[in-house]
Formats: sequence, structure tokens, C-alpha cells
Amino acid sequence: MMTFRTEIRVRYADTDQMQFVYNGKYLEYFEVGRTELIRNSGLSYNKVESEGYQLPLLEAHLSYVSPAFYDDILIIEATLNEIPKFKMKIRYKVFRKSNEELVCEGYTEHVFVKKETKRPGRPPKFFIDAVKDYYK
Repeated sequence: MMTFRTEIRVRYADTDQMQFVYNGKYLEYFEVGRTELIRNSGLSYNKVESEGYQLPLLEAHLSYVSPAFYDDILIIEATLNEIPKFKMKIRYKVFRKSNEELVCEGYTEHVFVKKETKRPGRPPKFFIDAVKDYYK
């Protein structure tokens, strides 16, 4: 299992009229977690794209557990439970750092697409090679 945690501070612009983090912001937080998870494997979105691939979103699911507020420091935990065979599903948990309270959890599902043809395919060898050591 490949897991990485990163932190983000809630900006005032991330909150809504109820002073909660706006629900749509959590997808952005998931993206931060996903980007850092991939970066931790030695890759980056730039590398994936320069190799001719893209990772469009197929599905997203979120469960809101407890509100987060302006200036909270959140921990975004992103986990890739298995080496992707076709689709790549990344699970997320967002915790408030001050007390480790679960704020939100969910997942996103992606597919590898050849940049030029926009056709889905299996994950490229360079990606599998970058993540395989986490699954020994």
C-alpha cells in the first residue's frame, strides 16, 4: 500500500457563508494529496504528461464527516491500495491536524489516457516501475 500525507492550511477563500470549508474545495484538497502521492513515488504530473499520458477523472466520491474552518491545518492522506491494472483508484482521508479528527474521506478513480489519441489504456511501465516497490 502506498500512502502519503501532506498538510494544507484552510484559506479564508476556501470557506462558505456558514464559515465551513466549501464542499467543492475537498476535491481540490484531494488533488493536492494525489499530486504529492505521485511526487513521493519519484514522478510528477509533468513527467507523466511528458511521457505522453494524462490521468482524467472518471469518478469521485466524498463523505463529509465534520466541518473544517478557516485557518485549520488539514492533513490530506492519499493512498493507492494496489498497483493499477487499468483504472487507478486513490483513497483519501482529510484530518484536522490539531486533534486528528476525520473531516472528510473519499476516493477518485482515474484512467491512463494516451495524450495524442485520448484513448484509455493500461498504466505505462514507467508508472508501474515507480510504484511497485511499495507493494512488496
